[in-house]
Amino acid sequence: MAGILTNLRSTVIAGFVLVVLLFIMYYSYGDYQGSAFGIFFFRWLHVLSGVMWIGLLWYFNFVQIPNMPNIPDDQKPAIGKVIAPAALWWFRWAAMATIVTGLIVATMNDYIMHAISLGTLDGSTTGHRMIGIGMWLGVIMWFNVWFVIWPNQQKALGMVEVDADTKAASARTAMLFSRTNTLLSFPMLFAMVSAQNIYYLS
Repeated sequence: MAGILTNLRSTVIAGFVLVVLLFIMYYSYGDYQGSAFGIFFFRWLHVLSGVMWIGLLWYFNFVQIPNMPNIPDDQKPAIGKVIAPAALWWFRWAAMATIVTGLIVATMNDYIMHAISLGTLDGSTTGHRMIGIGMWLGVIMWFNVWFVIWPNQQKALGMVEVDADTKAASARTAMLFSRTNTLLSFPMLFAMVSAQNIYYLS
């Protein structure tokens, strides 16, 4: 067991092996067949991606940013050159995966137009309105990640050469938009979860 847990790749593979075993168990009960399984599978990927995205967002805002002033200057390059770039890679691609799988789920469940219109179309429900609010908040957050936070972090971390003033301004911009996403993450998650409780959309 220690051999599995001391290697991240082995740990992840073992986790997916357990998922396959669960799939076999549930499939044997006849619960996930045809298109229903596809919807379930993409919803699972959506949740998996979202946990990675929001988890890293909260890591940045609850752990890394508040504690940077406490790190000695000679140790800060380790964060900026090693930890932050790796975390930002997973962060932005998890955001992309969350959006893509969310749109797939909404399309497969045939409520995407109801959600995009925030429940203003005929036949819409409160659930459509709430999931739509969550989707739009998620899109805003995704946009912030790819088109504001990431470009500014590249400058702030020295991946793109800029002068000292631009570097400082970029770090502040990235921080403020990361905080914006943290603010939006709470109502976004509330809207997503409440939609499932108001009306089972699938």
